[in-house]
Amino acid sequence: ILQPLSEPNLLVQIGEGCFTLHRNAVDILTFIGASVQALARDLSRPHKLKWEGLWKLTEKAGADAVPIVTILSFLMGAILAFQAAVQLRKFGANIFVADLVSVSICLEMGPLLTALIVAGRSGAAFAAHIGTMQINEEVDALRIMAIDPIRYLVSPRILAVALALPALTVIADLAGVVGGAVVASFSLDLTPAGYFNQVHKVLEISDVLKGLTKSFVFGLEIALIGCFRGFQVRGGAESVGSATTSAVVTCIFILTVTDALFAVLFYYGPSL
Repeated sequence: ILQPLSEPNLLVQIGEGCFTLHRNAVDILTFIGASVQALARDLSRPHKLKWEGLWKLTEKAGADAVPIVTILSFLMGAILAFQAAVQLRKFGANIFVADLVSVSICLEMGPLLTALIVAGRSGAAFAAHIGTMQINEEVDALRIMAIDPIRYLVSPRILAVALALPALTVIADLAGVVGGAVVASFSLDLTPAGYFNQVHKVLEISDVLKGLTKSFVFGLEIALIGCFRGFQVRGGAESVGSATTSAVVTCIFILTVTDALFAVLFYYGPSL
């Protein structure tokens, strides 16, 4: 006589996984659609936007992150220059350390490093804040008062991070290039004037604009992911912690994938 299995078989597990994937996909698309709609309404009627709250969010996401972004970007530029110096010195190509540092920082490392820092600070904070509001039923209270929680909570955060991240990226680019200049002056016997002259020759404005474009998209993704994970919170304080961790991990993954897509786009774009 066949005995029933005590655990779900493989087909049941696959079915449950597909159902969960479908439900999450629907939730994500619905949330993105609602966020875009709320953002469009605010941009079409800027006089109704709460600018005071927006500037406070921008300050927390941007100005408060300037010290850590500056320090880490400076160190990143110094590390790139130091590692390049070991190899370039062998061929007498010391001057090309400026090419490596400036292009790498402005096109790749500056935007991505800044986005990861903001994801760890603001993305996690958004998830924790909205998740706590979910537990305390404050989000339901907003709906009862006929206030759209997406427009009230998500739209200002999207604008704040989208505005703050490109500005932080500019600071990161400058700090990284200066960090490379310091190492080049001590390790490669390059004068600061010679280093920055080479940076001026090789670095194009399009490289900086590409990095700022990436940082703007990164900002949108960080705000959307952080807020979405916050709205997913159900239960108690443990769920808030899980949502915060999930927000950071998801941001890191999405940012890395997006950066790879941009790299392919920028490489093949001119030939299309």
